[in-house]
Amino acid sequence: MTRKTKKLLEDVRMAAEHVLQFASGKSLDDYRSDVMLRSAVERQFEIIGEALARLERLDPSTAAQIKDVREIIAFRNVLAHGYDIIDDGIVWGNIQIEVPDLLQTVVRLLQLPDTPSS
Repeated sequence: MTRKTKKLLEDVRMAAEHVLQFASGKSLDDYRSDVMLRSAVERQFEIIGEALARLERLDPSTAAQIKDVREIIAFRNVLAHGYDIIDDGIVWGNIQIEVPDLLQTVVRLLQLPDTPSS
């Protein structure tokens, strides 16, 4: 794995951990009523999606190992550009179901050996 690939995966890992930390002990109602929580979570999802979009361009074979990578990138685009159509229930569902799986996959990929190139 190149340094650039590893850096992008680390960005995804850290953002996913932040999402889980921010949502820990919270409910969907808490999420809906807390603009700061929603803003923080959405920002981390944007980082995840952008890092994966860059990873897909840089290292398509690694990106392909991430389940639903295109959907994650598309979700980032909705958050960034479709702010007025965001469904809090969908975001919350992604926090509860998709983020733990993504984090597990990224941690596994980060354990792969480095390659000698940049």
